[in-house]
Amino acid sequence: MAELRHSSSLGARASSSPIKRDGDSSPLISDASPDDDGRGRHAYKDRDRSFWSYFPFLSDDARVSPYNSRISICLLVFVVIVASISIFSVVKRLNAPYLCKKDGIVLHCPQVKESPSLWENPYSATMSWKPCAERRFGGISDLPPGNETTGYIFIHAEGGLNQQRIAICNAVAVAKIMNATLILPVLKQDQIWKDQTKFEDIFDVHHFIDYLKDDVRIVRDIPDWFTDKSELFKNIRRTVKNIPKYAPAQFYIDNVLPRIKEKKIMALKPFVDRLGYDNVPPEINRLRCRVNYHALKFLPEIEQMADLLASRMRNRTGSSNPYMALHLRFEKGMVGLSFCDFVGTREEKARMAEYRKKEWPRRYKNGSHLWQLALQKRKEGRCPLEPGEVAVILRAMGYPKETQIYVASGQVYGGQNRMAPLRNMFPNLVTKEELAAKDELDKFRKHVTSLAALDFLVCLKSDVFVMTHGGNFAKLIIGARRYMGHRQKSIKPDKGLMSKSFGDPYMGWATFVEDVIVTHQTRTGLPEETFPNYDLWENPLTPCMCKA
Repeated sequence: MAELRHSSSLGARASSSPIKRDGDSSPLISDASPDDDGRGRHAYKDRDRSFWSYFPFLSDDARVSPYNSRISICLLVFVVIVASISIFSVVKRLNAPYLCKKDGIVLHCPQVKESPSLWENPYSATMSWKPCAERRFGGISDLPPGNETTGYIFIHAEGGLNQQRIAICNAVAVAKIMNATLILPVLKQDQIWKDQTKFEDIFDVHHFIDYLKDDVRIVRDIPDWFTDKSELFKNIRRTVKNIPKYAPAQFYIDNVLPRIKEKKIMALKPFVDRLGYDNVPPEINRLRCRVNYHALKFLPEIEQMADLLASRMRNRTGSSNPYMALHLRFEKGMVGLSFCDFVGTREEKARMAEYRKKEWPRRYKNGSHLWQLALQKRKEGRCPLEPGEVAVILRAMGYPKETQIYVASGQVYGGQNRMAPLRNMFPNLVTKEELAAKDELDKFRKHVTSLAALDFLVCLKSDVFVMTHGGNFAKLIIGARRYMGHRQKSIKPDKGLMSKSFGDPYMGWATFVEDVIVTHQTRTGLPEETFPNYDLWENPLTPCMCKA
């Protein structure tokens, strides 16, 4: 059976330098006569003594004293003991059960004692933070009258569901900064899935507008007096295109607001990550949290289906049981975009190289630099975790074979063979397609974002959430669980450390388990102090939470 490891071959280069042996005696040393005191012969005697002569008790010479014999015996015993220990240590390390044994596509890992805090956040009781971005009922609106609006802004929320969610939050914040009216954002068609989901197909529009009525004026459609609706995004005179990424609030006041006042309606394009975090007022960041955690609610039928899936996960054993949600990011596109190297056959690697060359020709170039790039990215923890690696980490944390795991993932690169190590170690691994009947999901298949919303909510409700790579989905889940009370564990693996451990051919299972447990004791989704350019969506502590 082969061992699971990222193997590296080490070569040793043997070198030797010739030693000149001079058989003639030196002209500076006189020949010793047979009857001298022997001092002149010491150099020759020492050079010609055998190894065993250092242990006189093994010699037949009767002149050896008992005292010297005892010292020599002690010395020999010491040498034998040290040699034995060294040999035993080397043999033990060479034969150590490094992580898990791999038998075909099956991984065999030693069992780990289940921790009492396996299904709860052990340090959550020491943290006294609570959400404080909700709407203040009975408060006085600071919105000016409708006829005093500075103008209207319109955006296309691009990308997948979670990127669209972030864009919507930013659009509300930008409208507040400029005292403008926000036209209900359009969810731009996804070019890959050809999805034509509208805002009202996924979110509760009435709740969205009503919850934010004291913060920003939002209208469902472009005003009737504006007749050139179809040209709004195409007309360059009505489109602001020079907004930098993570722009400060002052940029909008100085550069965008004058154009809105002039044209009355302006489209902002592109609008992905066009508002910063630490360069906007705290009340604006608090408003973004209000939109994300309170105003943006999925349609009731999506919420109900997600509740049903979560309930089925908690009752799969016939009685109440906790469940883990695993966001597994190992789709072909993610593997290709990462430019990391993964275990596979030569044919697989060749096909992936061709795929990368076709999709990202500027990054691929001639491919000669990619091996060093892959090594560097893995060392820095910037590569997606493979399903087999996830299985080993979860087992080291103490999760048993019986763990119920909900998997939120696209089509895994490598198919069932790639998933086999994870599924064999944790057989109670299910997706929404396996939890629900076909007709139950059919009504959601019309809109791909509806299926993504189901995954989002089931992960959000889980007892333990595990991410395997970055992305908007994972950081929004972790941020929401932090904001809503941080009692539920959210595990963010230290991929840099795990890469070093997986690449260490001498690390035994016990040492690996200790490293995993110690490293991830505080990587469980607790609120963290923020830092410059921090990500508000993953860690909403400073502007959106307050001491309980």
